[in-house]
Amino acid sequence: MSAQLTLPMSLCRLLLGAVVAAVAFVSGAVAHEIRPAYLQIDEMAANRYKVVWRTPMLSGMRLPIVLRFPESVRNVTEPAERDLPDSLVQTRVIETDGAGLAGKRVEFVGLQATITDVLVRVHLLDGTVEMTMIHPSQPWIDFAATRSPLAAARVYFVSGFQHILLGIDHLLFVFGLLFIVRSRWMLVKTITAFTVAHSITLAAATLGKVEIPALPLNAMIALSTLFLGPEIVRVWRGQTSFTIRHPWIVSFAFGLLHGFGFASGLTALGLPQGDIPFALLMFNLGVEAGQLVFVGLIVLLIAALKSIEIRLPRGLELMPAYVVGILGAYWTIDRIAAMLGGAA
Repeated sequence: MSAQLTLPMSLCRLLLGAVVAAVAFVSGAVAHEIRPAYLQIDEMAANRYKVVWRTPMLSGMRLPIVLRFPESVRNVTEPAERDLPDSLVQTRVIETDGAGLAGKRVEFVGLQATITDVLVRVHLLDGTVEMTMIHPSQPWIDFAATRSPLAAARVYFVSGFQHILLGIDHLLFVFGLLFIVRSRWMLVKTITAFTVAHSITLAAATLGKVEIPALPLNAMIALSTLFLGPEIVRVWRGQTSFTIRHPWIVSFAFGLLHGFGFASGLTALGLPQGDIPFALLMFNLGVEAGQLVFVGLIVLLIAALKSIEIRLPRGLELMPAYVVGILGAYWTIDRIAAMLGGAA
């Protein structure tokens, strides 16, 4: 025996407004800006290291993060700074006592007041490479233990996982697709097509084979989300279209664009060429895992709502279309304005 609920229209309108406002707030807060800072330490000789410290620029402003070494570390060369279009790079050579970096703590002063992570890469003379991701909740790194290759893989995997779950424009596109497909088989086919497509362009962009400027790319990704709003309405009206009949083709085409967006999260790390294939593999696996978790949660939520037979007013059934269309339109206008402003 199943329960059946009918929501009052006033409550439904309130829920709709709350959902749209919350999603809009989150989209503005996250703003698709999750580029990490990057610290690279290369051992040049016994107890001597070259340090490269790269911090991203946000809205033309330098992040207020200061790199602090322990007192036993001294500068051999003074820090030299270089401005790049999207970041500030500081380079210096340091020297430690007889123990090298082991047992030393490097602090990232001010990191706790940001939402930025720091990727730390240490390359020692014996060939050992250590990778660690530092988060604002613990703004320091202790060079006490040797980290395994598995730990490095975890860093890239988690970075990919976080990239898609914090990239709300990517998630909203996938969310829109779920309301267009009409069968489980078509759902699998459509999500697989999206995965294959963005994997292709993620690899091509990360390996430097193809490059698309960030501003036009972000505008096109927003357009892909806006495109799905009217398609969801057509499904609700019982109409059809090329997208509704063949969602996997549209998913593949727009997936190519989203792959370039995923690549920005990896290339922004400024990785050495030798690390890219391994980083690409683990980052992409992290993206896929995050995508599957999101799709699974939405499918389970829809199934749960159907099982308790909540009867929504007919107009409120269009809430997914409203959310996808409104946010897609907002991002499109905002990003085109940013693109035209940058060109002026």
